[in-house]
Amino acid sequence: MNWISKYLKPKIKSIFKKKSSENDDTLWTTCSCKNLILKEDLEKNFFCCPKCGDHHKLTCIQRFNTFFDSDYTVLETPNPADDVLGFKDKKSYKDRLNAARKLTKQQDTALIASGAVKGIKCTVGSMDFRFIGGSMGKHFGEAFLYACNYSIENKQPLIFFCTSGGARLMESTEGGLMQMARSVLGVNELKKRNIPYVVVLTEPSTGGALASAFSLGDFQISEKNVKNISFAGKRVVQQTIKESLPEDFGTASFQKDKAGQVDIIVERKYLNSTIGTLLYVLLKKAEAKDKQSNVSVDKSIQAAS
Repeated sequence: MNWISKYLKPKIKSIFKKKSSENDDTLWTTCSCKNLILKEDLEKNFFCCPKCGDHHKLTCIQRFNTFFDSDYTVLETPNPADDVLGFKDKKSYKDRLNAARKLTKQQDTALIASGAVKGIKCTVGSMDFRFIGGSMGKHFGEAFLYACNYSIENKQPLIFFCTSGGARLMESTEGGLMQMARSVLGVNELKKRNIPYVVVLTEPSTGGALASAFSLGDFQISEKNVKNISFAGKRVVQQTIKESLPEDFGTASFQKDKAGQVDIIVERKYLNSTIGTLLYVLLKKAEAKDKQSNVSVDKSIQAAS
């Protein structure tokens, strides 16, 4: 590598880099449609572009603020030991964790909160894609299982917002891939107790996340305009099967109309009302099922006596 590409080009890029993309104090931001948007207007519109409708990625706190009826409580989840393998690629895994924690101001990719959705007390989980691509590691597994246990103990529906690139391979099988199985076990415990579990797929929802707990919701909802809902991306699949794929492969509309991965596509501003209605129906159904089960038990006791 010569001095031009190593020193001169980065220097020139830093001079012309848009400060607005890194400075939280600026009043404006840009959208993928290349339009300049006042941050205040973007926030009022649920962080959706008022011109093209693009749904911008949210932090966990922004997600909670736009979804809950009003106040909510962020729950403290277990914190397992970091980097037991001492993993290192171009950077050490510890450095990656520290950088992600500084950027997101949270311990790992997921936060869990409890609050009301259309008056129904719920447990809600959210992921932040900025934290190493929203990847699933040990911290995520502990947070997800904590959310399941909290839902069971408090008899609250669980709603989880997914945005992930999949399992965190820096933690190998035990830390990364194992969370796929652990999260599925958590969902099974919810289903045994007739506790509603609703998945909301956001941009992107891929890899091990989609291959585990985030394909098992009683309702599979997608935000509008999500372009990546698939285990593997379009280019990888095409290279594997040596066949061309539809132009809209992996999009929310494709998964809804052709693959059955998505039940309904909902604009962000309608998620609270839509999920609130679905929860009301699911809870009524679960209540009726419990009553029917109790009647069956009573009849069995009477017949035995």
